[in-house]
Amino acid sequence: MKKLILLLLVFVSLPTFARSFDVEVIIFKRNVEPSKINEAWPQDLAPINFDRAFSYRDSNMMSQHRASLLPSGYYRLNNQYQALDRHAGFKPLVHVTWRQNDRGESTSPVLHIQAGQDFSERFAPDGRSLKELAADGTPLSIEKSPLYELDGTIQVYVQHYLYLKTNLDLRVPGKNEVVLKDSVIAPSDDNEDENAEVQVGNLEPIKPKVEVQDFLNSYRMQQKRQIRSGEIHYLDNPLLGVIIRIDKA
Repeated sequence: MKKLILLLLVFVSLPTFARSFDVEVIIFKRNVEPSKINEAWPQDLAPINFDRAFSYRDSNMMSQHRASLLPSGYYRLNNQYQALDRHAGFKPLVHVTWRQNDRGESTSPVLHIQAGQDFSERFAPDGRSLKELAADGTPLSIEKSPLYELDGTIQVYVQHYLYLKTNLDLRVPGKNEVVLKDSVIAPSDDNEDENAEVQVGNLEPIKPKVEVQDFLNSYRMQQKRQIRSGEIHYLDNPLLGVIIRIDKA
C-alpha cells in the first residue's frame, strides 16, 4: 500500500516538473557615450509599472509565485559572461538564473531588476542634480531611495510559446539644456538683424535663458521576444544588451 501511494505521488508530481523552466539571464551595458549614438531617445519616459514586481532575491515572493533562485552551478552562459567581462566595450551588470513554471502573462512572476551604481547621492529621482537643486534653494528630502544605474522589470511567460518581456532603464550621467527664464533684450537699432528672437508685447525681442546642467538621463529597453527553449537568444539596443537561455527543467 505504501509503495502504491508513493508511486501515485510520483505520477502526480511529474506534470509539474514537465512544465518548469530554468531561465538564465545576462544583462550588460555598452561602454559608449549616448550623445555619440545616432539614436532618437524619448525625452519623457512613462514610469515603469512596478505594481506586481519583486526582487528575485526575495525568496518568499519567489516561492509564492512558484519560482526559485538557482545557484551558480546551474549557469550555462559563463563563457558569454566572461567574454563580456574581458571586453573593454561592455560591462556585465546582472547574471542570474531561476526556475519557474509555465504560467501566463497575468500570473507569471515579474522580476524587479536593480544593479550597477547608486546615483542617489548625486541626483534626484527625476534626474536633476542635487547640487544644483540645493543651490537653487529647492527643498530636498532627507530620506534617499536607491537610484540604480539599471532599474526595471523582466518577465518570462507562456502564451502558446515562451516569451520574454523587458522594461529596463539604464541611467547615465550627462548634461541637459534647461530653460530657466526669459531674458528681455534692449531693442536693436539694426532693423535688418534677423536672429531667432521672438517679438512679444511691446515688440521688444526676448530669448529664453538656457543653462546646461548635470542630469541623470534614462535610456529604456522595452522589448518583447518569442523564445525557444534550449537556445541562446540576444536582445539589444545601442546601450543595453540581454542574453537569455531557457531550458526545460
